[in-house]
Amino acid sequence: MPVISALGLIVAATRPREWVKNTFLFAPLFFAQKALLPEAVLKSTLAFIVFCLAAGGVYIINDICDREEDRNHPQKRNRPIAAGSLPVSMAAMAAGILLVAALGTAFSLGSAFGLVTLAYIVLVTTYSVWLKHIVIIDVFSIAFGFVLRVAGGAVVIDVMMSHWLLICTMLLALFLGLSKRRHELVTLTSDDRRRVLAEYNPLFLDMMIGIVTSATVVSYALYTVSSETVQRFHTDRLLFTLPFVLYGVFRYLYLTYHRNHGGDPSQTLLTDRPLLINIALWAVACGVIIYIAKH
Repeated sequence: MPVISALGLIVAATRPREWVKNTFLFAPLFFAQKALLPEAVLKSTLAFIVFCLAAGGVYIINDICDREEDRNHPQKRNRPIAAGSLPVSMAAMAAGILLVAALGTAFSLGSAFGLVTLAYIVLVTTYSVWLKHIVIIDVFSIAFGFVLRVAGGAVVIDVMMSHWLLICTMLLALFLGLSKRRHELVTLTSDDRRRVLAEYNPLFLDMMIGIVTSATVVSYALYTVSSETVQRFHTDRLLFTLPFVLYGVFRYLYLTYHRNHGGDPSQTLLTDRPLLINIALWAVACGVIIYIAKH
């Protein structure tokens, strides 16, 4: 196999589109008011790259383990390993190199960040081979992966993690994970579904989505007006960003229930223009309030 073709298949197997999830690493940088400090930005960027390498390696391991099952899936059958275009031996070697590179770079950025990266790799690998088959635990595992991203973003620039940030991250990740499960349940045939979906039904998922949706919005609202937040940013105007959060949640629910999207959160976030514009406006509003209009 030509080297260029092999590299292209390996890159495809790492699922670059999914790397958008690693942008959660930048949340501590932004909310710790260090986004204008070059050293902190550089460390956060390197941390982002580390998590992309780690996630890519684990995705390859996941596809190796699930290659037979993926061949029966309408979309996953086109993945390089399931399609047979990327040999398993080559894929396994690539995964090993990516994970070693990720861990080596992570520990060079600090032992704390290295341990968080190791915990992420262990969690996602365990999810790929075991946890994703356990009802409810599967979604919590996904959510905890997002929490570890935020934790990694905090420790790499040596800032305290806000409890509110962790709570909101966990709830938002649960919202996305449950929406993904609902999409899979209602759009895939019984032969194409992953085994754990047999333990779910639409009503049960709708109840859980309703709970985490409410909890996410309320938690963010409380975060914006909490004494800790007001003291840190010297303003209570973050409350003005709540409409963007409400619209974002409602838009995603609309896409999940009305458009049958939500099966791939990364694709939805990257391709839905109203959602992208809303996220950009939220980020700008938060930036203006936190960095400029403090009083």
